[in-house]
Amino acid sequence: MSRESEADEPGETATGASLPGTLPAELRAELIAFRRDLHMHPELGNQEFRTTAAIKARLERAGLVPRVLGIGTGLVCDIGTGTETGEWEGGREMLALRADIDALPIPDTKTDCAYRSTVPDRAHACGHDVHTTVVLGAGLVLAELHRQGRLPRPVRLIFQPAEEVLPGGAPDVIECGVLDGVRRIIGVHCDPKVDAGRIGLRAGAITSACDRLEVTLDGPGGHTARPHLTTDLVTAAAKVATEVPAVVARRVDARSGLAVTWGRLETGHACNVIPQHAELSGTVRCLDLESWRAAPDLVHGAIQEIAELYRAKPVVDYIRGVPPVVNDPAVTELLRDAMTARLGADAVEGTTQSLGGEDFSWYLEHVPGAMARLGVKAPGDRTSRDLHQGDFDADEDAITVGVELFTAAALLDAQA
Repeated sequence: MSRESEADEPGETATGASLPGTLPAELRAELIAFRRDLHMHPELGNQEFRTTAAIKARLERAGLVPRVLGIGTGLVCDIGTGTETGEWEGGREMLALRADIDALPIPDTKTDCAYRSTVPDRAHACGHDVHTTVVLGAGLVLAELHRQGRLPRPVRLIFQPAEEVLPGGAPDVIECGVLDGVRRIIGVHCDPKVDAGRIGLRAGAITSACDRLEVTLDGPGGHTARPHLTTDLVTAAAKVATEVPAVVARRVDARSGLAVTWGRLETGHACNVIPQHAELSGTVRCLDLESWRAAPDLVHGAIQEIAELYRAKPVVDYIRGVPPVVNDPAVTELLRDAMTARLGADAVEGTTQSLGGEDFSWYLEHVPGAMARLGVKAPGDRTSRDLHQGDFDADEDAITVGVELFTAAALLDAQA
């Protein structure tokens, strides 16, 4: 355990020294307004032009030099490098703070919210507007600390597009060189099951691998009066949908959590016509890397076997997504120390590995890092909300918590 993690009182490190980098009330109000503006104007992956421009303008107002990524959206901004361009040119390596900036293609169904989405069938239903605002706010606070000569190590802000588009925008962003000069990286993800004012932490795998699966089935159709003369594609598609997940689950260690789940099945147009074509779409998720690597062959084999039983010809498009996010133990402790310094040890709770996918995992293929679950549930609120649902919203006190978590992490990391 690190020296700082021995501190139990909020606002202090283990030495008893006060930790700077708290969020001023005026900036807090501005950040809430910024988040609401993003919430009202959600943009899909690789289309985040307005969002990128808004982030860039605010960072420039603070005297920083953000750089729009070569892929057209998203940006990177360094604080404390000491260069006119703001870019790292060697010296002490940085801690990176990462946010994802895209929204989801679903309608915003909140009925009593003044800042609900103004864009049809688009919503920030995963909290990326909160993530973006947290990293922006942390950057503004850290920039002020740098002006005061109180930021010992440079920090990089990464605003990443297209997290929701498999295999995520992270690989493209990494290709742009955003990890050059980075020694560690941290992020947060909203968790509507954790109270605002708290975070969930877990060393090791905290999310799961997630791939996409597209299947087509073909065969001669015909009249429903004579199914024996056809390939009954409706039955074949139904069997693939129900039996493939069961077959796959019996061919791997149950502890791997390998799961095939369908989200779309389409076939047929008339009640008395057996169709010639069917389509299924879904995801494949698993808890560990070994199973993730074996999954394509297992899934292909199971689909082929079930389809052939019903004389359907399958074509399988298995689209690699993301590996699990595996939190580095030392960086996880950095987040624990930072949260303890801000709000006390009781503000940190353990969390379990989820079956959700997150392209933050690609960064961890290159540098050590960790992701925390940021509580966004209003304490005492018994309303059941989940991510990727049209009524999702966040307790905005989480913005202050996230900003101060990141600023504390940056300051404590600089002491390492």
